Amino acid sequence: MIEVSGLSVRLSGKSILHDVSFAARPGALTAIAGPNGSGKTTTMKAIAGELSYDGSARINGHEITGMAPWRLAAMRGVLPQSSAISFPFTVREIVRMGLTSGINSRPQDAESVAAEALEAVDLSGFEGRFYQELSGGEQQRVQLARVLCQIPEPIVDGQPCWLLLDEPVSSLDISHQLTIMKLARDFCERGGGVIAVMHDLNLTALFADRMVLMKGGELSAAGTVTDVLTDEHMLSVFGCPLRVNRVPAGDTPFVLAHSALER
Repeated sequence: MIEVSGLSVRLSGKSILHDVSFAARPGALTAIAGPNGSGKTTTMKAIAGELSYDGSARINGHEITGMAPWRLAAMRGVLPQSSAISFPFTVREIVRMGLTSGINSRPQDAESVAAEALEAVDLSGFEGRFYQELSGGEQQRVQLARVLCQIPEPIVDGQPCWLLLDEPVSSLDISHQLTIMKLARDFCERGGGVIAVMHDLNLTALFADRMVLMKGGELSAAGTVTDVLTDEHMLSVFGCPLRVNRVPAGDTPFVLAHSALER
């Protein structure tokens, strides 16, 4: 379990997070949602061990700030919101960086692990291409493949592993959005845990088990998706009268991805 209690973060003397508390369980996909600047990414970075914080953030019973980096790397993989690569690495080289921790990887099978990760994100055959030549969505999927090389299994030595995904589908077309969300869902169903920062509320409703809603660096609501995704919470957090589970008036078309899961 990942347990956050009274989590507060200050950056450059400014308070960014204020007393945030929630829990994410293995076997479940927990989505963090909210408007821009609400503290979603800061929360994710604190949980990932990338920012100092007040309060408590524990992964599988261990306080994150007290863990050795190699031990934390064995428990969780992090997909950042964006990744800037300055040198002309190939896709194969980027993906295999996930194997350098040597914790959960199988060195003798490095090539096959990398190939499996690329296949999972629908990038087989891209190994020799340069990272900078790819589209933004392809680069995002390469980075996810790197994370999957670091955390190839959802359970290691009886303990759940975690994927921390910051806007994993933001640059993707709808087909690849579904591919990545199904991958995250499968990781949970095999015993691991996923925390994902999400902007698409329809995808959140379709794939998430639990939802954390943030506003102004504070927790606005937390619970099941059904409990959190309500008209009242949408108005309070986003400031506009969003309607949950209602057909638009008139002849305005809209697209839902639910039927795609049946294929």
